[in-house]
Amino acid sequence: MATYAVGDIQGCLQPLKCLLKQVQFNPDKDKLWSVGDIVNRGPKCLKTLRFLYDMRDNLELVLGNHDLHLLAVSAGTRAPHHSDTLDKILAAPDRDIMLNWLLHRPLVHHENGFTMVHAGIPPQWSVEDALARSREVESVLQSPACTDFFRKMYGNEPAMWSDELSGMPRLRLITNYFTRMRFCSKNGELDLSSKGASPNSGKKVDAWFSHAKRKTANDRILFGHWAALEGKTDGPNAIGLDTGCVWDGALSLYCLETGVWTRCQCKNGRAAN
Repeated sequence: MATYAVGDIQGCLQPLKCLLKQVQFNPDKDKLWSVGDIVNRGPKCLKTLRFLYDMRDNLELVLGNHDLHLLAVSAGTRAPHHSDTLDKILAAPDRDIMLNWLLHRPLVHHENGFTMVHAGIPPQWSVEDALARSREVESVLQSPACTDFFRKMYGNEPAMWSDELSGMPRLRLITNYFTRMRFCSKNGELDLSSKGASPNSGKKVDAWFSHAKRKTANDRILFGHWAALEGKTDGPNAIGLDTGCVWDGALSLYCLETGVWTRCQCKNGRAAN
């Protein structure tokens, strides 16, 4: 039995199939973990969603920002962006059953000494804190209140955690930490404007995984979302899986049991920026 974690797929189905073939993935005993962003920007979003839904018994998936965006668009609370490649999913006759399955996926998954999240865990939270905060959002996603959540989900404020936060500001910040974060201060104040491999000049922030007193420094964290890193972090416990497949990079697969990487550089084509 082997467990493989895969980076942001974003509708790039052929590289995913290529990787599973390379490692001789056996659905009778092996398991796939996905860091989210399984759809959008890439060429085969509907086929990717169907492929992963069909293998759901062998799959652990956490939601990424593009997955949440799909759910918001499908709920009618957000207009599609011009670069979205979600039309075929939205028009599919089997969309409701697959999207309901997505609604029941977590934001954080923890098992066998690994914690998986789409973007990261802020420095001031432990794994136990992250799992508890994840459950707060999950309970709303899996309730009739999800439509209102999607209507108010977008936005960059608040940027700083407080235990006193409540309601939608609290849920929005939790969601932004787990699905959008790259840079933050040592106290967890978000910088959502910096996009590259280093923060904008003059900002007193760093990569979320680089803060010296991060509570999860000794925990193995699997994450995606940050293609500009090309999988490079500053320590072995922060395992970056997004290597920019949809932007003509590679799709990466990491074996949890052995630490072995497998990459596929199939060309996909991509949506315009």
